[in-house]
Amino acid sequence: MNQELIPTTEELRPDLLAIAEMLPDQARVLDLGCGDGALLAYLKQSKQIIGRGIEISEEGVLACVRRGLSVRQGNLQEGLADYPDKSFDVVILSQTLRYLNDPQMIVGEMLRVGHFAIVSFSNWGYWRSRLTLLLSGRIPEAPDHDQPWDEPPRWQAFTVTDFIDFCHKNGFVIRNQVFISGNRRGNFLNNLMSKSAIFELEKA
Repeated sequence: MNQELIPTTEELRPDLLAIAEMLPDQARVLDLGCGDGALLAYLKQSKQIIGRGIEISEEGVLACVRRGLSVRQGNLQEGLADYPDKSFDVVILSQTLRYLNDPQMIVGEMLRVGHFAIVSFSNWGYWRSRLTLLLSGRIPEAPDHDQPWDEPPRWQAFTVTDFIDFCHKNGFVIRNQVFISGNRRGNFLNNLMSKSAIFELEKA
């Protein structure tokens, strides 16, 4: 692996750093929508994980290859079917859930393929997002990701409370939760004060 392309702790996105801290050393990890491979590269260096990734964009796959990572190009809706049950210790879905047409199926497949699933997402329940909608009458961009609603890929806004309801409805057990606002982590009025959230899930 090219050492120059491994992000430092300071360079890693706050939610990715929090995810990294959740993982045990030498875990078998599948990263869905792995982007440029920053998280996988960091985990291989810092925790000696056995990592694989799935990424739909050619640009992302090429960036992963430059880092020396094992990544396949494909659609998440189809890509998980190739993996046997419990092939991985942990399956990660970072900042990708809002783009999926069938989140229930994907999270269910994550928990089939892995013993645990980790999901991170932007929280539109954040107080600034609520205030923007109230004062402007316009849907705000994600609190931690600037992308207009009409630019591809199209997203669906949801909140921490929405996701908790989603987990309860579909029988996904919440093992752990981390809430982030900028570089700070907290556990107070989470749906109101956090820009992004990370949930560790398991099957009921």
